Amino acid sequence: MAALPLRCWADTERDMTEMPTISPDSANDDSWEVAGRRFTSRLIVGTGKYKDFEQNAAAVEASGAEIVTVAVRRVNISDPNQPVLMDYIDPKKITYLPNTAGCFTADDAIRTLRLAREAGGWDLVKLEVLGEARTLYPDMRETLKATEVLANEGFKPMVYCVDDPIAAKQLEEAGAVAIMPLGAPIGSGLGIQNKVTIRLIVEGASVPVLVDAGVGTASEAAQAMELGCDGVLMNTAIAEAKDPIRMARAMKHAVLAGRDAYLAGRMQQRKYADPSSPLAGLI
Repeated sequence: MAALPLRCWADTERDMTEMPTISPDSANDDSWEVAGRRFTSRLIVGTGKYKDFEQNAAAVEASGAEIVTVAVRRVNISDPNQPVLMDYIDPKKITYLPNTAGCFTADDAIRTLRLAREAGGWDLVKLEVLGEARTLYPDMRETLKATEVLANEGFKPMVYCVDDPIAAKQLEEAGAVAIMPLGAPIGSGLGIQNKVTIRLIVEGASVPVLVDAGVGTASEAAQAMELGCDGVLMNTAIAEAKDPIRMARAMKHAVLAGRDAYLAGRMQQRKYADPSSPLAGLI
């Protein structure tokens, strides 16, 4: 996929703080808030691996997502003749979330996000600091270091992390505005591998929790929401589907269904059968 010319970022969106927020319409509103910004959709999608920008834009529309992530390190700053993502996904309508994909040290991630802020004024960002290329697992020592520095500089980092409740709490205390534990390795499509730790992170957090990485199909997105997560971030599950547009639509409905199921409260699980009709008084 073509890289993004940096020139358009500043032209289309000078300051993320100027982005309009979505106000609750009724008592039934189920919007969510991160760093003082309110959104209706709980699905965040990426902008990588699509065959072209047209397909990417169509998938975003089908998903209903209001936030898309953009890898800053893949941005082209020298060739203004390359296709521009912003011509297809309007940053006045969709919130761009710059991310540090491909960074393996805190210093690289910090430098990358400083560049993003200089280019477009973004302060709401997605931080990920990877430990190695094979697993793409986060290096939590470097991630924590970067979180502290970025928060002190006025950034509002949404942070990709391991599915560890202790690490999640440490990130929150360091200034993370959202905790984003992996469900499984990035791009694996294996689904949520440890429901227990995801649930513990949700129970212990006072900031939004979003499953980031590992979701492969709609049932797994619903499962993340049923665990009480505030949202789900995905890229490969949609982009590498045989029909990305249909999968994007499926993910939209799955996130809504999972959220409704969580709010409804599931039935108690039992060891034995329990008849729907009473057994007493049978003829």
